[in-house]
Amino acid sequence: MSHSILIIDDDTDILKVLKANLELHGFSVITAESWMIGRDVLAASNPDLLLLDVMLPDGDGFGICRTIRKERPLLPIIMLTAKDKLSDKVIGLDGGADDYVVKPFETLELIARIKTCLRRSKPTDEELTVVGDLTIDKKRRIVSIKTQVIGLTPKEYELLCFLAAHRGEVVHREDIKKLLWKVCKIYSWSRVIDVHIQHLRQKIEADPSEPYFIITIPGVGYRFME
Repeated sequence: MSHSILIIDDDTDILKVLKANLELHGFSVITAESWMIGRDVLAASNPDLLLLDVMLPDGDGFGICRTIRKERPLLPIIMLTAKDKLSDKVIGLDGGADDYVVKPFETLELIARIKTCLRRSKPTDEELTVVGDLTIDKKRRIVSIKTQVIGLTPKEYELLCFLAAHRGEVVHREDIKKLLWKVCKIYSWSRVIDVHIQHLRQKIEADPSEPYFIITIPGVGYRFME
């Protein structure tokens, strides 16, 4: 199955050349000449990678990249631009771009960079856990519900990963204590676990009062939905 690539660039000549060359190398290519068009195409096509021009007639590529990264944290983005200053590259990469290619560029080099980004963005089975609408990307330490990234504290993240790793099993509270708090002597460690579970449910459950993912097993511990 070929990877799909969306190119957003206002230069029609570049769009034609890139589309033809990428399709010769087995990619499925969609093009858009503006951010207004590209935004709709992005939502409808769900591409595997985005090639984004920095200078668009209806938007700043750097700002667009930051917006897309918030909505689609796992989408590989390569910036295409004539701006070759180091400061511009830093702005692009800090804004969430995976790579930054300066025009004019060699097509073969761009294809090599595309393949590298696609390899990086594809987690192995051990790195990715998907349960319903919940995704845990261990490679990037990102947790998301559908396409929305969920902000977790380090302890909440560790707790979620532990529960998800044993999904379908009953996880005893004592095991949670040993894993997350090691030998630390916490007088009310049971209450500490309760608080972390409560906070986690508030962030990942549609209705924390009737949890779908984290089920309480009274007097024992918890079971994460399989």
